[in-house]
Amino acid sequence: MGTGAAVLAIGGAKAASSMIGPIFLALVLTVAIHPLRGYLISHRWPAWAGTLAVILAAYAVLVAIVVALLYAVAKFATILPRYADDLNDLVKSAAGALDRGGIGQDQLKQMEGAFDADKLVSLVGGVLSGLVSTASGLFFLGILLLFLAIDAAQFPDKLARQREGRGAVVSALESFARGTRRYLVVATVFGFIVAVLDTVFLSFTPIPAPVLWGLLAFITNYIPNIGFVVGLVPPALLGLFEGGPGLMVLVIVVYSVINAILQSVIQPRVVGEAVGLSGTISFVSLMFWAWVLGPVGALFAVPLTLLVKAFLIDADRETAWLGPLIDGSPALPATEPRPGAADLLPADVRAGG
Repeated sequence: MGTGAAVLAIGGAKAASSMIGPIFLALVLTVAIHPLRGYLISHRWPAWAGTLAVILAAYAVLVAIVVALLYAVAKFATILPRYADDLNDLVKSAAGALDRGGIGQDQLKQMEGAFDADKLVSLVGGVLSGLVSTASGLFFLGILLLFLAIDAAQFPDKLARQREGRGAVVSALESFARGTRRYLVVATVFGFIVAVLDTVFLSFTPIPAPVLWGLLAFITNYIPNIGFVVGLVPPALLGLFEGGPGLMVLVIVVYSVINAILQSVIQPRVVGEAVGLSGTISFVSLMFWAWVLGPVGALFAVPLTLLVKAFLIDADRETAWLGPLIDGSPALPATEPRPGAADLLPADVRAGG
C-alpha cells in the first residue's frame, strides 16, 4: 500500500510539474535569502525593513536568472546559424563513414534529418518565443516570492512553538533549510570558480562567446555529477568547427581537468559532507527529479531530496536509522566492539563451551 501510494504521489507530481517547479524554485530562493532578515535585524534594522530587503533580494536574484537565460538563448541563436553549413558537412561526413561501415541508407537518411541545422535554428527560435510566453509564469513566481518572504518572517517563531510536541519534525525542517543553504553556497562557489577558469581558457582560443560558455558552465554546475558534460558539448563542437579536431580535443581535455576534478570529484564530497547525501544518492536523485519535474528538478535535485529526506527519514524515529546509510560523510569509528557469532549465543551455552 505504501509503494502504491508513493507511485500515485509521484505520478501526481509529474502531472503537476508545471506548477510544482515554480513553487519549489520560490521556496528555495526564500530559504536561501531569509537569513538576510535576521542579520539586518541583529544590526538594528526595523523588522519591516528586513522583510523588504529579503523581498528585494529575492527579486534581484530572479531578475538575474531571467536576464542570464535570455542572454544565453539570444547569443546562442545568433551563433548557431553561422555554423549551420559546418554542422551539415560534419553530419554528411559521419554518414559517409557509417555508409562505408555497412550502415543502411534508411538509417543514414534518418540521422541526417535528425541533425539538420535548419531544425536546430528553428528550435532555438521556438525557445525564444517560449520565453516570451512564460511572462505569466514569471508574474506568478514574483507574486509567490512576495507572499513567501512575508510569511517567512513569522514562520521561525511559529515553528519554535511546535518544538515541544513535534520536535522531530521541527528539527527535520530546520535541517532541510540548513542543508539547502549549504548546498547552494557550495554549488555557487564551485560554479563561479569553474566558470572563471573556463572563460579564461576559452578567451585564448578562437571559440566565440567565451563568456556565454562560462555562464553555461556556472548554471550546469547545479546539476549534480554530470553537469560539466552538458556545458562541454557546445564549446567542444565550436572548437571542432573553428580549429579542427585538435582544438576540440584540447577543449575536452581542459574541461575534463578543470570541471571533472572540481565538479565530479571534489564538489560531490564537499556537498555530501555539507548536506548529508552520498554521491550515489545525489546522482540517482538527479535522474529521478529530472524525470518528474524536468529542468527545475535537474537543477534542484539535491534540495528536493533533502526535503523528502526531512519528512520521510529525519522526522520519523522508525526510519531515522536510514540517515547514516545515505550520508556522504565518512563513517565514525565504532564506540563498542560489534558482537561476533559466539556473542549471540545464550549465556549458559557460552559458559559451557
